[in-house]
Amino acid sequence: MKVKEIREKTEKELINLIRDNKEKLKKLRFSLANRQLKNTQEIRDTKVAIARAKTILKEKLIQK
Repeated sequence: MKVKEIREKTEKELINLIRDNKEKLKKLRFSLANRQLKNTQEIRDTKVAIARAKTILKEKLIQK
């Protein structure tokens, strides 16, 4: 997801996006531990997506 798309989301949508990505990260880590994960780049991409969403959420909260 691009930064432009994330900035258009509301605060509740951002919180849900973070929650969903954290759940996805948990599943990816579990798959990695069981040697079922083929693309380990997904873990990094998910972490980056969480960080982007958290940063934009923080910006929105500061602007209030």
